[in-house]
Amino acid sequence: MSEITFGTDGWRAVIAEDYTFDNLTRVARATAAWVQKQDAGDGSVVVGHDTRFQGPAFARHVACVFASAGVHVHLAEAFATTPAVSWATNDRGATAGIVITASHNPPEYNGFKIKGHFGGPATPAMIREVEAELAALKGRFTLRPYDALVADGLIETFDLQAGYVDLLRQRLDLDAIKEAATRVAYDAMYGAGQGVVTELLGKPRVEELHHELNPGMHGQAPEPIERNLEGLLETVTAENCGIGLATDGDADRIGLVDEEGQFVDSHKILALLVKYLHEEKGLRGDIVKTFSTTDMLDRMGETYGLDVTTTPIGFKYIGPKIVEGDVLVGGEESGGMAIKGHIPERDGLFIGMTVVEMMVKRERTLSGLVRELMDEFGPHYQSRQDLHTTEDRKQAVLQHLQADGLAEVDGQPVTATETLDGFKFRVADGWLMFRASGTEPVLRIYSEAPSQEAADALVAWGVRFVEGDG
Repeated sequence: MSEITFGTDGWRAVIAEDYTFDNLTRVARATAAWVQKQDAGDGSVVVGHDTRFQGPAFARHVACVFASAGVHVHLAEAFATTPAVSWATNDRGATAGIVITASHNPPEYNGFKIKGHFGGPATPAMIREVEAELAALKGRFTLRPYDALVADGLIETFDLQAGYVDLLRQRLDLDAIKEAATRVAYDAMYGAGQGVVTELLGKPRVEELHHELNPGMHGQAPEPIERNLEGLLETVTAENCGIGLATDGDADRIGLVDEEGQFVDSHKILALLVKYLHEEKGLRGDIVKTFSTTDMLDRMGETYGLDVTTTPIGFKYIGPKIVEGDVLVGGEESGGMAIKGHIPERDGLFIGMTVVEMMVKRERTLSGLVRELMDEFGPHYQSRQDLHTTEDRKQAVLQHLQADGLAEVDGQPVTATETLDGFKFRVADGWLMFRASGTEPVLRIYSEAPSQEAADALVAWGVRFVEGDG
């Protein structure tokens, strides 16, 4: 049997290689055993899937495994977003949620995400418990037919996406958005978010991109980063849209484009959300950010009197803080973020539509809102490069940084070194950070500086350092 390795909140693999029905049975059996230990009874789960290849078949198979083990299953009748599954897990009082998705991975992948009863990503402790059940699996397993499980009431289907859309209607000021007649371009990237923005605003106000079922996704990973959104950048200006939204395959990550066709990164989105929720809505709470996210949030915390917490990279570190504490905004550099008053989960569509609401309520363009941020809290620009190198070189660089650090970066003296998750070297007006991939010979190099040119220069110096030319 092939080895199954869990990542942040579940398991992902290439379809027909390691992602097979047999391996899916093993993972679902282990998760069912874990679910049954959480409840005095047999427990229940919500199961959904995105638009990837064989999603409906994989989801039905997983439902049958859980139900055959005695776990009651609420099965989505069609594709749905990951945040929809997270919300329904809590709303229906289920023990866990399962999403058949590989999120932003390339189209040849599929996956198995686990959600907690609280409506957010399973915690690292929960994942470890499921992994222990997987290692302990023994004996044969009898899979009962789907129709028999439905007849016995162990599997029930429901319209998950419709319930999620109703939730968004309740939590957004759609009347204000419609009254402003703002046109929105939305790139669903062939993913599970397709159709949602149109349902919320009506067809005339929405310019749809990639809103058809295409499991091959034209060979492109459905990740809403600038280099993947050329069509959206062009559409916003060509169709006179006020904003462009893009979400990944399961619609938990967001990317934005302003009315001028310029990409707006996650650092700025997080800062805009803090300003809007605190200044316009009068809300308070902690700001939680990951190690690679902008210092602008720290400045905002000082100005507003809000505590700022920095976590290792990964939303799995943010979700528990939202559940356990009072968080205003929590998010990461890669496009996953959550805000107060919603679920403790990344939700690309809700975040994107909240920014549309913000533009309407503030009577500003998105580019105007960003300029206002820079004027008030200072210019903060970021750069990043994922550098493919050899494993030997990667390890040599890490050993050097661990043992000796850096005295200077691009001719500037290092004023402080931080090692929460990788190596961050602060200089007078910014920082340079190195973080290694745990699975590939890749070093991720990040920076922040007062101008884009300065941020790019820091990363370029970091690349030369890694390659031995620094």
